[in-house]
Amino acid sequence: MTNRYKKQMILALAAASVFASCVTKKYQQPSVNTNNLYRDTTVTDTTSIANIPASQLFTDTVLQNLIQEGIRENLDLKTAVQRINEAQSNLLQSRAAFLPSLSGSATATRAKQSAAGLNFPPEFAGSFNLITTTYQAFLSSSWEADVWGKLSSAKRAALASLLQSDAAKRAVQTQLVANIANNYYNLLALDRQLAITEQTLKNRISDVETMKALKESAVVTGAAVVQSEANRYAAEVTIPDLKRSIRETENALSILLARAPGAIKRSSLDEQQPYTNLQTGVPSQLLKNRPDVQQAELAFRSAFENTNLARTYFYPSLTITAQGGVSSLRIKNLFDNSIFYNVVAGLTQPIFNRGLNKARLRTAQAQQQEAYYSFQQSLLTAGSEVSNALYAYETAVQKQGTRANQLQALQKSVDFTKELLRYSSSTNYTDVLTSEQALLSAQLNGINDRLQQLQAVVNLYRSLGGGWK
Repeated sequence: MTNRYKKQMILALAAASVFASCVTKKYQQPSVNTNNLYRDTTVTDTTSIANIPASQLFTDTVLQNLIQEGIRENLDLKTAVQRINEAQSNLLQSRAAFLPSLSGSATATRAKQSAAGLNFPPEFAGSFNLITTTYQAFLSSSWEADVWGKLSSAKRAALASLLQSDAAKRAVQTQLVANIANNYYNLLALDRQLAITEQTLKNRISDVETMKALKESAVVTGAAVVQSEANRYAAEVTIPDLKRSIRETENALSILLARAPGAIKRSSLDEQQPYTNLQTGVPSQLLKNRPDVQQAELAFRSAFENTNLARTYFYPSLTITAQGGVSSLRIKNLFDNSIFYNVVAGLTQPIFNRGLNKARLRTAQAQQQEAYYSFQQSLLTAGSEVSNALYAYETAVQKQGTRANQLQALQKSVDFTKELLRYSSSTNYTDVLTSEQALLSAQLNGINDRLQQLQAVVNLYRSLGGGWK
């Protein structure tokens, strides 16, 4: 390649770059306001629990193993990985568009001319061979110059789609970790509620026997015996629903683990130690920690490049095609001085399809604006979820202190009313019934308070973007 030709190529590439910059625009991350995104929570420390691994946040080794199994086997996560592979293939296709195409072909053509069409005199009509066979072998190539940045915009859009697929996969993993942990804690809470209800049932069966004995002693009436039996059945009837909820939760957890429905190995609610150092970092960190926020921004970036691509259709495209090979009437002479070639440079300018190009551009611009609004919405949703999780944790802790006092008072109320029923006529079994029902309800609600605290930590971790690193 001569120096002159090199200079011409450099000048041509430089000119193409200048032309492209006039038509397409350079992407810049859209500006967003993250002030007060966590609502009444001012944070300056950038330390966030989103950056710690799930094994550090969840100390239960059984839960840790379930999370690892889910990441390894979950079908939604595997599907997300395949979407990444699809996006990678699309990116390779967009990169291949910069290279010239090359195809090879070999033909044999047999043709017969019409004697009458050749207009030979009758006396010479039989002297010529009207059948000819032509053999050809050739290569053809085509290349489109990226003068206006059309191919570059398509490649950048494909790259944004690939990154978007990767962010979607990480979002699936973050949600998966949260779903496994929440279902696991829900299972432990149901186990504990079932144990409390079964113990309550045993106590109420004993109460029925006690009421019968008191009736024999003429301390209470038959109404108290019937009421105690009804109280026993009121506790017993809730047990099947609790067992059904346990089975359904086990089945839901099995699906997350890509298992057939079955029992789930687990520890107990009393063994759980909620993570207490709930550092959120600054709201702007959601832009790099929350995969779904990144996914929304990359969707906007892809739409931005598609708008660039739509602009390039208003300008002419330059295509260079070349063909070369060998041709002969005899196959044995195919490579004997039978070379042919041609080179064609074509410039195509849209004329009558300008309305189509305008519609394409307006559509791309509208889709870009939609993607921008979706990006804003995802960030606002993320901030709201962080705020909700923080407040849920705070209120769960507040309730547990009050609930402990309530349980202590209700237990005393049950004990006192039972004693009064034995030795005094100043009370009746209705008082016992009321206090026992209130105690069971408070015990079950206390389990829900504990569950709320554990799940608030999980939801805060997910809301901040934890679980995929």
